[in-house]
Amino acid sequence: MRGALTAMAVVLLVSPAWAQDKEAKPEAAPKGPKIRVEPAGFDFGKALPNKTLEKEFSLRNFGSEDLVIESVSTTCGCTAALMDSKVIKPGGTTPLRVSLQTREYSGKVERTILVRSNDPKTALLEIKVQVTVVPPAK
Repeated sequence: MRGALTAMAVVLLVSPAWAQDKEAKPEAAPKGPKIRVEPAGFDFGKALPNKTLEKEFSLRNFGSEDLVIESVSTTCGCTAALMDSKVIKPGGTTPLRVSLQTREYSGKVERTILVRSNDPKTALLEIKVQVTVVPPAK
């Protein structure tokens, strides 16, 4: 009997808290700028040598203040990254166009795009792209 009363008391205490969680309002945008990239990275799969591969990423500001892109750089001269706007308003996006040249490489090639911004938590965002360069069929 005592166990049943304890179980009932627990249910009565937890039920109102659970109902409140279900009715919770959606969270507001994080204070300040907040950068996110979609997709987080990209694998081009297999490609031949001396090809230029392209992928468009989307930089998004999930914060409550303007996101300022201070610089965009790459880890190799075979990779380039271009964007339309250096200031992204809260809730806004801008495309980031990435190209990767396979040159005379062979095998797996991985490069990184570095996006420096005023996001206090992610001041340096890394985006990885990769490809497996295969010789042409004979």
